[in-house]
Amino acid sequence: MKNYFLNRELGLLEFNRRVLAQAEDTNHPLLERLRYICIVSSNLDEFFEIRVAGLKEQINLDSPSCGADRMNPRHVFRLVAQKSHELVARQYQLLNEEILPALQEEGIRFIRRSEWSEAQREWIRSFFFRELMPVLTPIGLDPSHPFPRVLNKSLNFAIELEGRDAFGRSSGIAIVQAPRILPRAIQLPREVSGNDSSFVFLSSILHAHVGELFVGMTVLQCSQFRVTRNSDLFVDEEEVKNLRIALQGELPQRHFGNAVRLEVAENCSQGMADFLLQQFGLGQDDLYRVNGPVNLARLMQIPDRVDRPELKFPSFVPGVPAILQKKASIFQAISKGDILLHHPFDSFQPVIQFIQQAATDPQVIAIKQTVYRTGTDSIIMESLINAAQRGKEVTVVVELLARFDEEANINWAGRLEQAGAHVVYGVVGHKTHAKMSMVVRREEDRLKRYVHLGTGNYHPRTAKLYTDFGLFTCNEEICSDVSDVFLQLTGLGRAGKLKHLWQSPFSLHSQIMSAIQQEAKNAAAGLPSGIVAKMNSLLEPEIIQALYDASRAGVKIDLIVRGVCALRPGIPGISENIRVRSIIGRFLEHSRIFQFRAGGAQNVYLSSADWMDRNFFRRIEICFPILDPKLKRRVIMEGLRPYLKDNCQAWEMDGEGMYHRKRGRSRATCAQTVLLTAKRAV
Repeated sequence: MKNYFLNRELGLLEFNRRVLAQAEDTNHPLLERLRYICIVSSNLDEFFEIRVAGLKEQINLDSPSCGADRMNPRHVFRLVAQKSHELVARQYQLLNEEILPALQEEGIRFIRRSEWSEAQREWIRSFFFRELMPVLTPIGLDPSHPFPRVLNKSLNFAIELEGRDAFGRSSGIAIVQAPRILPRAIQLPREVSGNDSSFVFLSSILHAHVGELFVGMTVLQCSQFRVTRNSDLFVDEEEVKNLRIALQGELPQRHFGNAVRLEVAENCSQGMADFLLQQFGLGQDDLYRVNGPVNLARLMQIPDRVDRPELKFPSFVPGVPAILQKKASIFQAISKGDILLHHPFDSFQPVIQFIQQAATDPQVIAIKQTVYRTGTDSIIMESLINAAQRGKEVTVVVELLARFDEEANINWAGRLEQAGAHVVYGVVGHKTHAKMSMVVRREEDRLKRYVHLGTGNYHPRTAKLYTDFGLFTCNEEICSDVSDVFLQLTGLGRAGKLKHLWQSPFSLHSQIMSAIQQEAKNAAAGLPSGIVAKMNSLLEPEIIQALYDASRAGVKIDLIVRGVCALRPGIPGISENIRVRSIIGRFLEHSRIFQFRAGGAQNVYLSSADWMDRNFFRRIEICFPILDPKLKRRVIMEGLRPYLKDNCQAWEMDGEGMYHRKRGRSRATCAQTVLLTAKRAV
């Protein structure tokens, strides 16, 4: 029997292959192509830290299957290792053969040691003694100095030595960790480089002067290496009395989880590579030899440090809805009708103003907010602290287990509590991923609620990089639903039936299933039917089976899935009415939009949730309808229609899970460019 479910890990590698294709695309500005290469490295870091680490744990436990794809974990790991090595090889080939030479032609140079001028050598030598030498701690390996605990993803050097030191020791091997505080590419001053865009890698500086750390000994070889570790935190929420304290104790251990990958420079000897693999308990499949720096993700800063706007994407000014420009009070504007924001094409500033005005408005008596990712420097969080200090009732549901944002969220939780806010950490076993903000305002003789709901985080920086929708409303029924969800999160009691919102883990899955099944019934009855759904990931087996059933019933289904999709489209008799495409472009496609034709009613929902097991059953998520007909049309015309017409940044998926670049024979249509240049009436 054919398996109709694709593997998640292999799907994630396919996604990163599509991202790397952006670096290959000569239509993109040069510094942006470099940025895409760095994004692939950053993505692969998390892939190994979480997904490959999970695979290795399943192998150790001798687990028979990974999930609906029915693939054996050992087989998946072999395929993952093979495809990862191919991806990394292509990544460095592209960097060395195309990107770096093209940057050099533009005067942006990464100068090799063999190319240093005398003036540059002197400056670099001075830099080494001034900035590096004081913070380096070489560790010679001997019985009293065992192999050190190497931090996750840190840059390190394995040095082979000859001779004896001052104490007569001759272990032959030393380890040096590069300071994490220093950038991995050091910018040379104009007086020694001739321009403002010349860099030397920190690894090159250490290579050149590593002998200074071992006076009287001979350095035979210096090899950079980097180890990636399992970074999934384990906190038994049911066994801890204070989640924040437990998490604070667990976070430092993330740096020292089990090793899952070893990256070494190409010049590393096989003997040294084998020694390092042994130290980290890894095999040859876990070894990645690279022709260049082992930590490309740290070069992400380069495009921002080089002042060459012509080598980057053109800047743009996001729009602001006309009603918000006319009204000084955002609450007056919302009272006139629902307001839709489409980021980054629309500014995130109104969302910030919503909280800022609430904090200072004497008529506002309460603010309730969920926080998943917000960053270490957040105007919204500062405004909530300000509101609490002013005596307003401020309640913040902080998700402490937002992966890789745990520390920032712990710090915000502490500051909020000090300011007098009510801080809760959601529900045991369920991450709070819903994006909700509610303001309660006294107006005349009654209390009125205002709500913001979104598909993305309350994070001003990512709102400039991710596509997301946000809705302002004072619709009483939606506000009542949001209030009920907040009561669930902060108090105790059974979940009541909501009027408009679909909520995980209670109703979202069943409502999505029901909506899909209704489309199948409509198709069978000859009524208008169809589904268009946009999301980051599609993995949940029951939803996929329901989509297969709807396809067999004749429902036309368009899925715009940026990342991993376990559904196989275009299979005769199973999914011939389903088309799957992925859009990879300048902005990260992050919005979740679900359109059901519903016999002609055209029901449109926005959500914080992807169609994944975790989002349906292990998270607090919301899905909310767009009720205003004008805004509903906007969501369709901006969030779906351009992406279905895209023939520049679109990739179409075949039944084997492979993606093919969609190239139009007619006029080129790029969804993100269309949205950037369109003058929309809002």
